[in-house]
Amino acid sequence: MILYPAIDLKDGQCVRLVKGDMAAATVFSDDPGAQARAFAAAGFAWIHVVDLNGAFAGRPVNAEAVDSILSAVTIPVQLGGGIRDMATIADWLARGVARVILGTVALRDPQLVRAACREYPGQVAVGIDARGGRVAVEGWAETSDTNALDLARAYEDAGVTAIIYTDIERDGALSGPNVEATAALARQISTPVIASGGVSGHGDLAALKAVEKTGIEGVICGRALYDGRIEAAAALALLAA
Repeated sequence: MILYPAIDLKDGQCVRLVKGDMAAATVFSDDPGAQARAFAAAGFAWIHVVDLNGAFAGRPVNAEAVDSILSAVTIPVQLGGGIRDMATIADWLARGVARVILGTVALRDPQLVRAACREYPGQVAVGIDARGGRVAVEGWAETSDTNALDLARAYEDAGVTAIIYTDIERDGALSGPNVEATAALARQISTPVIASGGVSGHGDLAALKAVEKTGIEGVICGRALYDGRIEAAAALALLAA
């Protein structure tokens, strides 16, 4: 199971939010490139990056910060936030992003997602952010009537490389991931699932590892890594076992 350290970008800084609230941002670093280098040096195989401003604006906002991350490391980077058209997808992949994450457009423009998967096989993931089991979009500002499982199933035949499933009520709250809901989703689709939201310690990673065979191939961790609740070497060893 892959452990993805998260770099969430707001106004060019590395921050963590609580339940997606932009007003509740804690700044952990003002140098995204240095933070990426630190994660690479710690042994992580991937980095998960979100352009938070971009998610709300519907277009890339923190491009300079993302470029600093891409130039700082050689490990692959997956990026989400404000990616709403093919030109933006093409631009990010050309800049060196290994995998783009499509969220809002996965609900609003499924044909774009399918076209992107055809054009860039293996480089497109779908982000499904759920509040009460319903898909939230526009930087989590809007909650739709669409069920998370239904949206995931809609892309079973599209060539999506992974579904990144975030329980918004757990995100940044250090309250533990929604293991049951994540495993239930993974069991019912063939696309690999990456868990996100609420990881607070090594016990949470062990709980996800225990249901790995349901189809959970990775887990994203942010605040618990930044504040030392999770130690990189021990966590990587646990998930590699």
